[in-house]
Amino acid sequence: MTGPGTLCCVLAFTLCGRAPAQAAADWPAYGHDPGGTRYSPAAQLTRDNVARLQVAWVYRTGDYAIGEGATRFESTPLLVDGTLYVSTPFGRVIALDPERGLERWVYDPRVDLSAHYGDFANRGVATWLDPGRGPGATCRRRILVAPIDARLIALDAATGRPCADFGVQGQVDLKRDLVNPPFEPGEYEVTSPPAVVGDRVIVGSSIGDNNRADAPSGVVRAFDARTGRQRWAWDPIPRRRALPGFDTWRGARADRTGGANAWSVISVDAERDLVFVPVGSGSPDFYGGERLGQNLYANSLVALRGSTGQLVWHFQVVHHDLWDYDVPAQPVLMTVRRDGREIPAVAQATKMGHLFILDRRTGAPLFPVEERAVPKSDVPGEEAWPTQPFPTLPRPLAPQSLTAADAWGVTPEDREWCRATLAALRAEGLFTPPSLRGTVVFPGNVGGANWSGTAVDPVRGLLVTPTNRLPTVVRLVPRAAYDSVRRANADWQRGEQRGTPYGMLRRSLRSPGGVPCNPPPWSALSAVDAATGAVKWEVPLGTLPALASVPGSQTWGSIVLGGAMITAGGLVFIAATVDQELRALDVETGRELWKARLPAAGNALPMTYQLSDTGRQYVVVAAGGREPIWKQGDYVVAFALPRDGAAEPQAGASAPAGAWRGGFVVERSRWPVTLELRVEAGAATGTLRIERPAVTGPLSGTIDGHQLTFRVPFTRSEKRCTGQIEGVAEVANGGHLLVGEVRISGACSGEEPEVGTMALRR
Repeated sequence: MTGPGTLCCVLAFTLCGRAPAQAAADWPAYGHDPGGTRYSPAAQLTRDNVARLQVAWVYRTGDYAIGEGATRFESTPLLVDGTLYVSTPFGRVIALDPERGLERWVYDPRVDLSAHYGDFANRGVATWLDPGRGPGATCRRRILVAPIDARLIALDAATGRPCADFGVQGQVDLKRDLVNPPFEPGEYEVTSPPAVVGDRVIVGSSIGDNNRADAPSGVVRAFDARTGRQRWAWDPIPRRRALPGFDTWRGARADRTGGANAWSVISVDAERDLVFVPVGSGSPDFYGGERLGQNLYANSLVALRGSTGQLVWHFQVVHHDLWDYDVPAQPVLMTVRRDGREIPAVAQATKMGHLFILDRRTGAPLFPVEERAVPKSDVPGEEAWPTQPFPTLPRPLAPQSLTAADAWGVTPEDREWCRATLAALRAEGLFTPPSLRGTVVFPGNVGGANWSGTAVDPVRGLLVTPTNRLPTVVRLVPRAAYDSVRRANADWQRGEQRGTPYGMLRRSLRSPGGVPCNPPPWSALSAVDAATGAVKWEVPLGTLPALASVPGSQTWGSIVLGGAMITAGGLVFIAATVDQELRALDVETGRELWKARLPAAGNALPMTYQLSDTGRQYVVVAAGGREPIWKQGDYVVAFALPRDGAAEPQAGASAPAGAWRGGFVVERSRWPVTLELRVEAGAATGTLRIERPAVTGPLSGTIDGHQLTFRVPFTRSEKRCTGQIEGVAEVANGGHLLVGEVRISGACSGEEPEVGTMALRR
């Protein structure tokens, strides 16, 4: 293969046909490029200087919620045309100055927070440049966002205003024209950014797939980037006898099965007009008696023709899924160099710890894949598929078996509890089906790999993947006993699985001390040679702060949710861990070179950019945490090398006295708030008014640096009750944002205090 297109792929390791970078190193797509490599050519940061990295700026979005309806800040910003674009869990899009972290514009879609969203997150935006419009034209570059409430919105990148020619007033309702419509707004969501191929914008969906057998359908759709008109739709479940794969779904209502949705990030090979879709499981996850058979094209990596939506090839990673083993990660496009040949490939990480490497033109595995016999189901009505695919290389990146003999604990008591618990469960290795007595699912539903995905080093031919090693217990409960068993096990997660004979209970397998019952490490970062399938290095990732005093715990790893990115300077950057650290590792060895503590855990993919050949290289990560074990937050943190002899530019946090307007978010509801604040000699006084519910009260408190601690007693006349609001807030964003958390207690709140967040702006 020769020619300028191939040279572009080899040198820049982006997709063929992509235009030259608009800056020294931009970040124009979620995974850096449409193929999701998570690799940047920025090389200013190296093994020799990375230890000097320091915080360059911090921006707070003000958009997060705690308690009931808690959010997850998992966004990866884009850098195009000299502007940084970040989205929040509330679907707001914010354009920032990438050198100072100052707002340029903000768009708010006013998402209804009252819906019961199953995964309250937004992982980022996409962008499209209209070649038919000249410089300066309205909506020449569009920022495309799909908020949690399932809309597709096109914004003018220069102003943040909706593009009037797209859909209806700039947006398209994605809940329309589904085979199975949602029963309630939160049942059908979008959590990942759209993909763009040519002039088409492609979106999947996130679905609550344990609620019912006929959950919303997981159709993948393409819309015209100019008009918002639907161009094609592809349903992963063949619902008509004439369609290929129809006979792999058996049952009277199998054609009404929901789910099989693409909730993760979709990849694109524009040169080949291919779209790579990671498809999840049919609904419900843990009982398949209403959808017997192999279940194509669920749990598959699917290649579609970008221009038409036509199926080109598929590769199913799990047959008849009973374990919530969705294809969770973005497919990653790369070139594998083997025996003097260059093979265009796609790598797919899975929750099982398998890493499948396929020829992206045909779907043929580059390493042999074996169909191996797996355990049978003992649940009446269920028929587990007799075999499952196992790649011979690379080896599994996570353990796949856990029995009573493997039980582990920090104390003898913990170990004995784990041993006895495991002895009572079905535990016959990977793909042991759910059972009435309870089954060990290992790896559990968080992986192995999850949406964190895989990063590529094109120079060294490495695939770098974070994985979890955490077991889950899944128990099916006959419908007649489900309500009573659920009430007796209130600490278990539950799935109603309506339309089937069984409800589901699930929990992580941890000792009474809260420690996993399997031997550590509980996570790892692994580097695989894509040409040979060999694991070149593997290191535990992170620590659990609760175990810091236990000898040896520094090598036990942490729960990991968030991705890795690689730079041309030979560095791997990853946050993702409970200990709230952002780390830089040597891509050749996995050795840790630097780390910095974040204000909340960075459960997102970091990104990097360099605005000019002589400018600084920035590394940016969203630090938002995740309940219940991660501290929640709304921080965007940028790191860079120190300026030569100069201090970092500061926006200047003015005194917080004056008028503030915004709101509280309390248990999935917005409370409009105004505050008149006075500050004198460290004391804060003022009047706080809430519009709904109607509350007014005097504020008193203290200012210590940038932190406001306050208390507001109030009376609600219409309810004839009293209460008080207590809060701690930070004066952020150069004095333009007052953000923090509140606690409302007293007779107006009932037996339990209400908790929430606050965000007030000048």
